[in-house]
Amino acid sequence: MIDKALIEQTVAEALRGTDMFPVEISVSADNRIVVEVDSMTAVDIDSCVALNRAIEQVLNRDEEDFELEVGSAGLTSPFKVKGQFDKNIGNEVEVLTRDGRKFTGTLVEATDEGFTVEVARKVKPEGAKRPVIEMQPETLGYGDAKTVKYVINFK
Repeated sequence: MIDKALIEQTVAEALRGTDMFPVEISVSADNRIVVEVDSMTAVDIDSCVALNRAIEQVLNRDEEDFELEVGSAGLTSPFKVKGQFDKNIGNEVEVLTRDGRKFTGTLVEATDEGFTVEVARKVKPEGAKRPVIEMQPETLGYGDAKTVKYVINFK
């Protein structure tokens, strides 16, 4: 079986000096290797090809056959690593919490412990006849969110 640590080390070395970062690396029992990367700017096909070649150079097909897939994290895929939160600060995201709440707002902060989303909520001030919409921060730990996704707006 192919050593996942070797793949992780190779990916880290290949991405050093770029703005790309690994999102997920998996190696299945039948030697199917999937490497998903993202970037603060964009992931192009040439970067994926270069990463693919770097991984193939450290593996020997004569010793062990494998399937290798290198690609970018999808635009509609849930965030998996802090780098994706950092990349999307200022963008609209959809959050589904572990306790079943779902809301949409603007991602305003990502720390090592969690993230903050600014959410529009109806609030009825004391003495007012009608509720007003206020932007309120919602801070969650990374473990408190089931999924966080970028919201695509076609405006």
